Amino acid sequence: MSPQYTWKQRLVLAIVPRLAYMIICLLGVTLRYEDVSEAGAEPAYHTPPPLIYALWHRCLLACAWRFRNGGIHILVSQSFDGELIARTVEQLGFVAVRGSSSRDGAVGLRNLQKAYLAGNYCAITADGPRGPSQIAKAGVTQLAQMVDAPVGAIYLHSHRAWTLRSWDRFMIPKPFSRVTVGWAAPAPAEREAVQAALDRAVRIAESRAPKTVAKG
Repeated sequence: MSPQYTWKQRLVLAIVPRLAYMIICLLGVTLRYEDVSEAGAEPAYHTPPPLIYALWHRCLLACAWRFRNGGIHILVSQSFDGELIARTVEQLGFVAVRGSSSRDGAVGLRNLQKAYLAGNYCAITADGPRGPSQIAKAGVTQLAQMVDAPVGAIYLHSHRAWTLRSWDRFMIPKPFSRVTVGWAAPAPAEREAVQAALDRAVRIAESRAPKTVAKG
């Protein structure tokens, strides 16, 4: 059954996702992306699906442009805020899988499991939706165990960015800035291993020593 929204919420849903999409596009075309991979890791766009990737919540905006139009299935809350996000990212070519890592986590994970088994890329913010920041929760490893697959880890570091005073220290890349995409080697489906891989991805991205360069 579809959620029942107030007229104010329907108005917001009609305006905000379109506005957010336009802003992301205007910003995205100015960004310069670089890929840096550790030994044993390869950027996902060179590897066919199905694949599972974990990332930190704070780098979502840079991810939205870099991985647009890839048909990536991402977990999005069934809340009103989640509806705003879903309508925005779907315009960027993502597939919103409804659920979260908290209240309706089981539903979300089952839907991601179906997406993975159907041969798709799947991505989860390992510390979402409420943190603590950069601490991996169980959701991504539970999904990996459900489908018997490893977890890739990525982090996008905007070298010039505004940092919000939010729980995740959300990053908004400044126009014409450089964004390094750090790729860590796939980790086994264990929370400690995924945490270690994400920590390595952060160090790789912040190293500012790209091996290959690709424009978004």
